[in-house]
Amino acid sequence: MAVKNQVQLITYPDSLGGNLKTLNTVLLKYFSDIFKGGVHILPPFPSSGDRGFAPLTYLEIEPEFGSWDDIRQITENFDVMLDLMVNHISRQSEWFQDFLKKGQESEFADLFLTLDKIWPEGKPVDADIDKMFLRRTAPYSSFTIEKTGKTEKVWTTFGKQDPSEQIDLDLNSKIARELLRDFLVNFSKQNVKLVRLDAVGYISKKLGTSCFFVEPEIYGFMEWVSKLAASLGIELLPEVHSHYTIQNKLAGHGYWIYDFILPYTVLDTLINKSGSKLCDYLKIRPHKQFTMLDCHDGVPVKPDMDDLAKTEDAKKLVDVCLERGANLSLIFSDKHKDKDGFDVHQIRGSYYSLLNCDDDAYLAARAIQFFAPGIPQVYYVGLLAGENDVENVKLTGEGREINRHNYTVAEIDESVHKPVVQRLLSLIRFRNEYPAFNGEFKVTDTSDQEIELSWKKDQMSCTLHIDLKTYKSLITYTDTTGNTLNYTL
Repeated sequence: MAVKNQVQLITYPDSLGGNLKTLNTVLLKYFSDIFKGGVHILPPFPSSGDRGFAPLTYLEIEPEFGSWDDIRQITENFDVMLDLMVNHISRQSEWFQDFLKKGQESEFADLFLTLDKIWPEGKPVDADIDKMFLRRTAPYSSFTIEKTGKTEKVWTTFGKQDPSEQIDLDLNSKIARELLRDFLVNFSKQNVKLVRLDAVGYISKKLGTSCFFVEPEIYGFMEWVSKLAASLGIELLPEVHSHYTIQNKLAGHGYWIYDFILPYTVLDTLINKSGSKLCDYLKIRPHKQFTMLDCHDGVPVKPDMDDLAKTEDAKKLVDVCLERGANLSLIFSDKHKDKDGFDVHQIRGSYYSLLNCDDDAYLAARAIQFFAPGIPQVYYVGLLAGENDVENVKLTGEGREINRHNYTVAEIDESVHKPVVQRLLSLIRFRNEYPAFNGEFKVTDTSDQEIELSWKKDQMSCTLHIDLKTYKSLITYTDTTGNTLNYTL
């Protein structure tokens, strides 16, 4: 099995030293025993926008980052996860550029969803669009075909620009599935062991639905792509931001899922010094998950936390985060906002800053994450206990840049030696190496101002105790001789 029950790193290809070669050097110098679970490298492909998430192709690496040789170098010591934006491709890609020149005469025309595939005569119907989970004003963009001068409307789920840089693929078409096959075969040749299916929830467009996680179509596609990946020695991680019950449906079909509930819940637990909601959640959540606290976007709020967090409580938490320098991304579709207009999609900021740069609170957050069943992922900014990059937000006008600082080698060296980072690295080593994390998990009932989580396998056991009043964390564990030891974070 490609997935190892050890800690993974999430990083952009250029965020730890500027390119893939330096990333490999940094990993070997500072973190050779830290990321035994692997490295998730955010899209290193040629891209026309969205910091890699509008890929021109998956067959090449962006030359500024390096080459496939550099990826294979990293795979010699770390399992590598790459993204496949299964829903879309860049409008600058060779396939869509050919379509722009030739229109329906292009050999690649069937790759894309022209609106005549959705509505008769290609005329969109507002009543249908009103039911959709929109990520932009309209779910399509208009393009002029060079050869005919005709306007073609093409489905585009994502993209701030108009027309969008991210063109949806028609995954019911034979040519689109052949293209995905080519991409996955190439990943396998490059020794990539894990692939995240980004935006997989948007692959089906069906009138009368939200066009998000359309059942049963989503399961048919997942079955097809999973069999293909397995034949290539690749394990898949579907990425679905939605109501927690949707995630649980995927888990019920045996797929890995992301725990997008944990980041908000841990934040709420530590800011409000109350552990009951977290403990209740940890008792019932599926175990086959990848866990995270921070990522290249933000802490999920809506729709992930719908029916799990009260609106008035969420507003208070958001206000605390804003006071600590965060910014927000908002829900676009009115239908998916709360009745009172609450529309926070994600809280954007470094997790360390959201916890007020309190070392003990931050270590407590990571300890909860590492004790929660699942595969822990640590985002590179969180790894280095980075703070909000407000200047980069001002420079770019992009709110997500608050948690996307690019570190020089000198900055990495300085950050690694911070006490909070050294404490985090020690905790990661414990999580990687202690055998009880492959055993049975238990949540102990305690007072609301305490958390107690434990693991047991054979004669080995470990228990995490957190005092939410002080944020002090203690791990009590047995060694191979049966002695009980204390590890203060």
